[in-house]
Amino acid sequence: MAEQTSTTSIADFEKSLNELETLVRDLEQGELSLEQSLGAFERGVKLTRECQQSLKTAEQRVEQLIQSGDGSLQTQPFSPDKPE
Repeated sequence: MAEQTSTTSIADFEKSLNELETLVRDLEQGELSLEQSLGAFERGVKLTRECQQSLKTAEQRVEQLIQSGDGSLQTQPFSPDKPE
């Protein structure tokens, strides 16, 4: 079930990102009325927050698998600053 939730989250993130890209493109074209532009902007802010939360959640879930000196495997939080 965790995999289903993970897959759903990825699909939701991608859907939100695609919608955000469409909104940005529409706003950049400048053909929307002021009211439509404000609505698109508000929706874009909401989508941006959702995407940021999804990325934060994904970052927290990333773990790297390392092998200890005795050959056993363990997990530890991912740290992009740590040399491999």
